[in-house]
Amino acid sequence: MSILSRPPVADAIARLFSRAVDPAPRPEVTFPDVPGDRTTGIVTTRHGPAPVTVYRPPENVGRAAVYVNVHGGGFVVGHPEQDDPWCRYLAARAGVVVVNVDYVLAPGHRFPAAAQQLLDVARWAADPGRDWDGGRLCIGGQSAGGNLSAAVCRMALDEGGPPIALQVLHYAPLDLVTPTSRKSSPLGSRAILKPWMGEVFDSAYIPARGDRSHRLASPAWGSNADGIDGIAPALVITAQYDRLRDEGVRYAAKLADAGSLVHHYDVEGVDHGYNIMSGDVEVTRRMYDVIVAAVRRATTPGP
Repeated sequence: MSILSRPPVADAIARLFSRAVDPAPRPEVTFPDVPGDRTTGIVTTRHGPAPVTVYRPPENVGRAAVYVNVHGGGFVVGHPEQDDPWCRYLAARAGVVVVNVDYVLAPGHRFPAAAQQLLDVARWAADPGRDWDGGRLCIGGQSAGGNLSAAVCRMALDEGGPPIALQVLHYAPLDLVTPTSRKSSPLGSRAILKPWMGEVFDSAYIPARGDRSHRLASPAWGSNADGIDGIAPALVITAQYDRLRDEGVRYAAKLADAGSLVHHYDVEGVDHGYNIMSGDVEVTRRMYDVIVAAVRRATTPGP
């Protein structure tokens, strides 16, 4: 076991990393031409108040559907504003209300606090008393946000709701049991995710290795995805050069077996975080449009 796995060391490095990291997306993928109608609020949850930024469609679409967005950051970095371009894009293009959540982080709040808090936010968003249509609810996130979105959908399945029309898992870590050092990338040492990052993030989030096999932490590990019939329909997006690709592929197959896979896209020629760090606006826009189309289909009322 590496020294990085020891909770005091992992916690210290995670806190340092969260303060030092620059979360701003590359200018090419900020989409300044897309308008943003933002308001802020607070949602009361079992793990304390959760600040949210609510993005509304630029045109009046009546009682719009709602999408809960869960930012990434390895469970330890809290910069929901990193997803501002994406939230604006989704609200404008899909005509949905987007609730971008500033959820609790490790090591201050370890597993499963963030997932439980996000379930509370999803239930809040689903309340019929809101000025949007909570009966047409989606949830999704990239990286750690995808892991947490999958956990919310599993809890919603196990606990009887809320009904979720679509889950979007965008280059998500779905197997925290397998060390990052054993997850390969065609880029080798040039891959975005370094083995030490996974070791630090996972140790700060779930210090006890045995607990990482929990179905809410590692849905793609072992038999954790057995018996998920009825789970929310899923759009799974993986990146060709990402160390996390294989676990996304495995979970997509499990979702397909359960009849809940809408589509699995493997984005060629990109690595983890491509839509933030690469500046590849063409690929980013194309994949954002894929998600927009899936959200529209999932939230369009039937005849």
